[in-house]
Amino acid sequence: MMMSDLPMHAHPAADVDWSAWQPQSPLLLVDDEPANLQLLKRVLGDQYPLSFARNGPQALQLARTARPRLIVLDVMMPGMSGHEVLIELKRDPSTAHIPVLFCTALGQDEDEAYGLSLGAVDYVTKPISPAVLRCRIATHLALVQREELEQTRLAVIHRLGRAAEFKDNETGRHVLRMARYSRLIAQALGAPPRYCELLEAAAPMHDIGKIGIPDQILLKPGKLDEREWAVMRQHPQMGADILGDDPSDLIQMAKRIALEHHEKWDGCGYPRALRGDAISIEARIVAVADVLDALTSQRPYKPAWPWEKALQWLQEQSGKHFWPLAIDALLRQESACRQIAIEWADAPSDTPSSPTT
Repeated sequence: MMMSDLPMHAHPAADVDWSAWQPQSPLLLVDDEPANLQLLKRVLGDQYPLSFARNGPQALQLARTARPRLIVLDVMMPGMSGHEVLIELKRDPSTAHIPVLFCTALGQDEDEAYGLSLGAVDYVTKPISPAVLRCRIATHLALVQREELEQTRLAVIHRLGRAAEFKDNETGRHVLRMARYSRLIAQALGAPPRYCELLEAAAPMHDIGKIGIPDQILLKPGKLDEREWAVMRQHPQMGADILGDDPSDLIQMAKRIALEHHEKWDGCGYPRALRGDAISIEARIVAVADVLDALTSQRPYKPAWPWEKALQWLQEQSGKHFWPLAIDALLRQESACRQIAIEWADAPSDTPSSPTT
């Protein structure tokens, strides 16, 4: 068939509405002097879509409706100063995250310090240097984009963790509880705050490899035979393969956890029979948190163990299945862990119907 023979509707449609996918106005420029706004437009208009406000109330309204990625804000304006605008922006959850760059004639050190103390991300004095202003804005927009990507990565990780739960007999609240237990254990071990944050975000990915296990094995109501166990023991490596070689600290931690959370301190675990310090710290911690929640949660094939019984068994396995320091840290955080178990208890509708081994 020749192109000319194609029906008209096969050609790209000129009347498709793509407006919802057009770039949002990334910059809101606020100044009471039209000449200053014109200057900013000349400096920035060829790089960014712009919106403009001549006073504080108008700036607040546009901040809520135009969804700017960054606000360039004058300080000395009649009626409502830039400082007052920033305070109101920070009070509103819908605008509190928007970075604000002050662009003002107030050039004293104390003026800059005060503006930054209110929450501004930067401070540029007038008369502006176009090159400097463009560089400062580009830097802060890059930081915004990086933060958004990090939040997106976290969201994807949590959803992949939930995807694994749909294949298993556990609930979405299981991954939330064990992730919080993991963080508490790490805190008791003296881990840095950044490590604890990453651990809580990465822990829900521990069983992502179960996505690759056939349902007839994963959901089998009885014990697995040797052949089935051989398949089941592949899920740590499958999880590591799914997570891949992304260079981010978060994904790499999640990969180590997925691969090693069934290793045991005495070397009797799988898939690689690692022993002691050869197991990553995060996998040692998650192993304790995961088993704690499994023991103290009801499943179709077992009742929930009382906390005292679960903790006693974990202590008996210290130095065998589990890293002794992680067990000691758990015991120091017992009260906090119990509170998490109460706050994030499974609802009756959460109880899975298909058992597994």
